Amino acid sequence: MENRTGVTQFILMGITNDPNLQLPLFIIFLLIYTITLVGNLGMFLLILLDSRLHTPMYIFLCNLSFVDFCYSSTVTPKVIAGFLTGDKIMSYNACASQMFFFATFADLENYFLVSMAYDRYVAVCKPLYYATTMTTSVCTCLIIGCYIFGFLNASIYTVDALSLSFCESNVVHHFFCDVLAVMIVSCSDRHVNEVVLIYLASFNIFFALILILISYMFIFVNILKMNSVAGYRKALSTCTSHFTAVSIFYGTLIFMYLQPSSSHSMDTDKIASVFYTMFIPMLNPLVYSLRNKEVKRAFTKIVLKSR
Repeated sequence: MENRTGVTQFILMGITNDPNLQLPLFIIFLLIYTITLVGNLGMFLLILLDSRLHTPMYIFLCNLSFVDFCYSSTVTPKVIAGFLTGDKIMSYNACASQMFFFATFADLENYFLVSMAYDRYVAVCKPLYYATTMTTSVCTCLIIGCYIFGFLNASIYTVDALSLSFCESNVVHHFFCDVLAVMIVSCSDRHVNEVVLIYLASFNIFFALILILISYMFIFVNILKMNSVAGYRKALSTCTSHFTAVSIFYGTLIFMYLQPSSSHSMDTDKIASVFYTMFIPMLNPLVYSLRNKEVKRAFTKIVLKSR
């Protein structure tokens, strides 16, 4: 990409400038990031090592854990280092890289949640055809498709933002190089670029959410028709963890992007961004491990073997 700017670096305003909050926030975010790394890498390795978890549901979960690890690692280490050193400067190329990879992994999170919803739909609504529907080739195509569309959309977002000119202002009112936050400091007309970004992001989010809601509508209708209490509980338990993860992820995005314009501010964006860049990657492995008997069983097996 041609560098159409005289700006060689950006200054990130960060979460807060209060010196009294730097150390407490450093400790809190370091703890969150540690839990995120242990939880997601642990889930990733657990699924790889236990052959009983080599099923479509857990293959998607394995990829989701990898994405959450990368998703958090794109933003959090720089934020933590900033609290400790006070360094808020990021080079133009580093900012572009962070923007691209953050958009990539955010999109991948979105697509994998859709793939997992489809997997749950087939498992609950068409259990007799599950083995012939969710084959290895189908799972592979879904996973490859997620990565292709994730990288493609992230490329569009990044090129859309960095095709603008940056003349004098280089102060980004955010704690990372978010696409919209960077576009705001551009000195060129950004109306068309913002429209492209908003429409593409909205389409990806709401199209994915609609597919997930349709899947769960069929799932809940099918569950209500079940005469067996055991079957009802089993069907419900297979969907609870995924539905919780979906609610947290899309609930945050909807809160951030659908709030009234009168109450919309960069400070509100920062609070929402902290939640979906740091807390969601931490919560996902906890949600899936605490509410999943097979994951608990596999973890116990690995622990007993290591003794």
